[in-house]
Amino acid sequence: MGGKLFRNFSFFSATLSFFLLIGIFAILFTYAQEALAEFGFDFLLTETWEADEDDEGGVFGGYIPIIGTLLSTLIAMSIAVPLAMGIAIFLTEVASENIAKPVSIAIELLAAIPSIIYGMWGLFYFAPIVQSAVGGNGVGLLTAGIVLAIMIIPFMAAITRDAMNTTPHVLKESAYAMGATKFEVIKDVIMPYSKGGIIGSIILALGRALGETMAVAFLIGSVMSTVKNVTDPTTSIPVLLANNFAEAQDLEMSSMYYLALILFVVSFAIISTAKFYFLGRKPK
Repeated sequence: MGGKLFRNFSFFSATLSFFLLIGIFAILFTYAQEALAEFGFDFLLTETWEADEDDEGGVFGGYIPIIGTLLSTLIAMSIAVPLAMGIAIFLTEVASENIAKPVSIAIELLAAIPSIIYGMWGLFYFAPIVQSAVGGNGVGLLTAGIVLAIMIIPFMAAITRDAMNTTPHVLKESAYAMGATKFEVIKDVIMPYSKGGIIGSIILALGRALGETMAVAFLIGSVMSTVKNVTDPTTSIPVLLANNFAEAQDLEMSSMYYLALILFVVSFAIISTAKFYFLGRKPK
């Protein structure tokens, strides 16, 4: 009886998740119909976002926020992935227990900090450092990407650490007994065994980086401007939606649903590709 109840509940939960995904896509697609009919796929290459208040129309394009989202995420992931992997390896294989425990707690506490706190810290403290180091006005794509990386490192490091801790000691001890170095044990035993958890941590961090709003809104500049330098201010899809959604009407509102649909599809495509490609590869 208990097994059947658990099986039915699990099936219901999985089915509900699937239909929620389909429902979100359907709603976004439905409300984006006006913008799809007006702009079509030219929306993806148009840099203008101007509302015409007289006839509640205008010209709207998603090129700048799309590029801003992808570039800020790329910067964040490029910084966060190697640092998070290094932190996890240090905590599981290098640090003593007296060091690993407090550092692990500190990382988990960093993950609990609200994103708006990261945004305020980045704006008032970190942006002047970036400005003095690389130029610009401190607020721009680079600052947003670096702070976004700092935000997602705790998630990635904590999950990767837990995945690496599941590696059986007998496998590691057998490798050491055969003369493997610590680096070889990490590379050839621990990393392949915990591959699923590591890829899962990267996917979760990637999803947060693509959809982060408040911290990026403080730091990216919120300017509809094409990026010519990594320090230039620009905008992203979540930031544009957050800033304009309350005042948008008619065609502009539909264009924002179009942007949300694009973010949904891009996130789903990137995460699905990463999941099926990396998890499907066999370790050498």
